[in-house]
Amino acid sequence: MGLGPGENEVRKLQSTGGSTFTVSLPKPWVTAQGLQARDSLRVDWRPSGALRVTPLDSNQKTLQQTFFSTKNLPEKSLHDHLMGAYIAGSDEIYIDHQPDETKAVSGQVRRFLRSTRGFEIMDEGPNRTQLKCLMNAGDMPLHASLNRMYLQVTSLTRDILSVFEGEARNYIEDAEERESEVDALLYLIDRQVRILLDSYLVATKLNLTRTQALEYANLARSLERMMDHSFSIATLILEHPKITKNMIEMTPLEQLPLWQASLKELMINIRTRDSNRIEKARQDLKHAQQRLLEHEKNVLENHRSNLWMAFDLRLSESVRRLCAYARDFGEILLNMKVFSELHRSVR
Repeated sequence: MGLGPGENEVRKLQSTGGSTFTVSLPKPWVTAQGLQARDSLRVDWRPSGALRVTPLDSNQKTLQQTFFSTKNLPEKSLHDHLMGAYIAGSDEIYIDHQPDETKAVSGQVRRFLRSTRGFEIMDEGPNRTQLKCLMNAGDMPLHASLNRMYLQVTSLTRDILSVFEGEARNYIEDAEERESEVDALLYLIDRQVRILLDSYLVATKLNLTRTQALEYANLARSLERMMDHSFSIATLILEHPKITKNMIEMTPLEQLPLWQASLKELMINIRTRDSNRIEKARQDLKHAQQRLLEHEKNVLENHRSNLWMAFDLRLSESVRRLCAYARDFGEILLNMKVFSELHRSVR
């Protein structure tokens, strides 16, 4: 039986004289790639020590398709399944449904389109809806998406500080839209990383190894969690407009500029990877966390008015978690730096 996808076998290395060695290729693989004698192959020596063999001029593209039927899905779970297909790397999604389900399906599809990038409705009928991704996974550099996430997070925190300083609350009334934008960018990065793990072409186009791509996904997750807590602070302000007046000197708010400066330093070090600067930022964040913990303890011991105390504690916790996730961000950067400096030797 011939070798098939996902299988392996042992082949002997043969010497053809001089310094040249050869190994034969499985015929089923050669046939599947549409290759003939004297066609060129690219041989990559991977950091792991493995060799990767790929056709030099291959134009083949594997189309990833997903098929859903509402009769086989749990009630109100279509959106979650669509998101799963998106992150898994599906290029086309087909949804079979009954005519009387068209309106409900359409609502779930529109929600899916708002949460993702690149997908469009190609066909919408009484019994089937077809979605197709028009964006190549290698078109958007991961660092560009990370920068966009960072800008959204920091712009919201700047506006939050402005409101505490006396600006109108309408500065942050679009906080939910900004959070949704960050969520969508996280889903996009997760999708790109998932596709990159299976496609050397996407990895080459994005100029990332698998390990680097996974760490970028971890960085994106940290930024998304920071946005969650920035959004929580914005929601807290909108729900309690009277409490926020003239409170800029509160301990939690005094730590926000330090968090902003440290996160900016860490973003710069995605490329520069200076251990001293990364560790300095992480230590500053750690000290901010300690001050916030002491502040929360003090609030609980002094028993101020219930509403004020609840507001202060929620605010302090969100700022403290902003610092914690920024420290995680720095830890990931250190991991990336150390990995890039590993020296490999064969024993």
